[in-house]
Amino acid sequence: MASVVRWANLPMQCDVRKPMAEPRNRYSTVSLVFHWGLALLVLAQVLLITAHEATEGPMSREFVQVHKALGLTVLILTLARIGWRMANPALPSPAGTPDWQKFAAKATHILFYVLLIGIPLFGWAASSAGGRDIDWFGLFNWPLLPITQSRDLAGTLMDLHKAAVKLLYVLIALHVLAALKHQFVDRDNVLHRMIPLIPRRP
Repeated sequence: MASVVRWANLPMQCDVRKPMAEPRNRYSTVSLVFHWGLALLVLAQVLLITAHEATEGPMSREFVQVHKALGLTVLILTLARIGWRMANPALPSPAGTPDWQKFAAKATHILFYVLLIGIPLFGWAASSAGGRDIDWFGLFNWPLLPITQSRDLAGTLMDLHKAAVKLLYVLIALHVLAALKHQFVDRDNVLHRMIPLIPRRP
């Protein structure tokens, strides 16, 4: 009995409490793949439509077909990215970030999603209204939307497609400027979150 009492009075030699998880300091690999993969696809879209406008004949039409197929791929990946983001919330803003900057960042990301869904949808609808098949990388013909076929409607939808692309350019420029501000003015680790090769500041 005395030995039991002595054992009970001994100081604890280990702490059985689970250590608190450290906060994430960068986005996951899946998030990085979505972010930079979509960025590269958007760049490819710009190059494809530029090549289309600079050429004529079958080659020009081929650039358009690849542009359409990539656009629908962007649509699918954007929807998948939204699903991933819902299951994996964005990292919080750095401490001390003004509320207006937090609001602007959130609004910018939402608008990115809206445009990356809306732009392909407008293009898809324009092709459907024009009765033009969409060849998805030679694998199958993407189904056209069940809308009225009309040259005027197709032209209107294409105008909306182009207007949304211009808005996307503006948004990308603002996004890049904001990232550079965080890196060289605020000198925080926001850019490190999306580009892990950039050293993390202590």
